[in-house]
Amino acid sequence: MSAGVLLMGLLVGFLVGLTGVGAASLLTPFLVLVGVHPTIAVGSDLVYNSVTKLFGTVQHGRQKTVLWPLVWQLAAGSVPGALVAIGLLHLVPAWHARSENIVRHALGYVLILVALATLVRVFFGDKLGANRWQEKPLREKWPLTVGIGFLGGFLVGLTSIGSGSLFAIALLYFYRLGAAELVGTDVAHAFVLSTAAGLANAGLGHVDYRLVLNLILGSVPGVLVGSRLAVKVPSRPLRAVMSLLILASGLKLV
Repeated sequence: MSAGVLLMGLLVGFLVGLTGVGAASLLTPFLVLVGVHPTIAVGSDLVYNSVTKLFGTVQHGRQKTVLWPLVWQLAAGSVPGALVAIGLLHLVPAWHARSENIVRHALGYVLILVALATLVRVFFGDKLGANRWQEKPLREKWPLTVGIGFLGGFLVGLTSIGSGSLFAIALLYFYRLGAAELVGTDVAHAFVLSTAAGLANAGLGHVDYRLVLNLILGSVPGVLVGSRLAVKVPSRPLRAVMSLLILASGLKLV
């Protein structure tokens, strides 16, 4: 199992480095499809995401490409949203008894949503013009920001998926950010959300630390190799292909 997990981490890291598609969108369905219990797959993936996003957050923080007020507004909604989802799933008897089916089907639907959101970003991201929401200052739209955070956080708490991809679409549409600032803010918020949700799952005993360690050991060289090749390979077609694979995974789980 360790060798298989290392190889899985290597493959996921390679694809993330090559395409920029979120690790959770690739990793969590892989784990579920090879037989890892859905709640363990979600909890372990959240801890894995927290560790990997930490390095990105530090780098973007140094580059001053993180809009921290927006990160904290999103987190004010997303962290409670994730905790509500985790609480329902593990502490409410009716949900807990059906947790495997709930997580499996939620994974399927969120994967479909992530695939469609990624396709929109690939093909229409540079064509989305300014709208009235982008023109409003951040302090005037904090209820919208917290609401987006809560909905996205709830989905992430259930599935571990979307901490980057779903929020990236919201940032692209509702906020006026430069390309580097959009990525930095998205990564920093994903780190805060994944850490909070990962800790909650760890407290409930739904994290396989050996699995997390093997995934990290495999993904680091994969990301490095994929990132080196990314400059030589056109990213848009690859992202489109990866989105279609994620869509197929989602349909398989539904």
